[in-house]
Amino acid sequence: MAKILIAEDERDIRDLVAFTLRFAGHEVVAASNGEEAVQMAPQADPDLILMDVRMPRMTGYEACRAIKSNPKLKNIPVVFLSAKGQESEIQTGLEVGAEEYLLKPFAPDQLTDRVKAILSKFGK
Repeated sequence: MAKILIAEDERDIRDLVAFTLRFAGHEVVAASNGEEAVQMAPQADPDLILMDVRMPRMTGYEACRAIKSNPKLKNIPVVFLSAKGQESEIQTGLEVGAEEYLLKPFAPDQLTDRVKAILSKFGK
């Protein structure tokens, strides 16, 4: 299966998402903030990045911009996970290069279905 980098500052959510994805057969690497995700991405070389929007040190938007500016990482799909569903927030996420915007809370099977669909779209 795929290697997925998760960037989420709330440990319970990060652990739940990681558990769900591991249970579905994926390899998971976890970061606790956007800055850590940007540092980990080149070494981890993930197939997909799931990222919270509101995080300390560096927001998900800033981290996505940084990842997309790296030629080695620019083709990795980034999906935002957020409780904020305003149209302007979603638009900002797509403008900085995100593939999709998933709203919290979501059921584990919803998450694995979306991850599977996104990975297949990118030939992973």
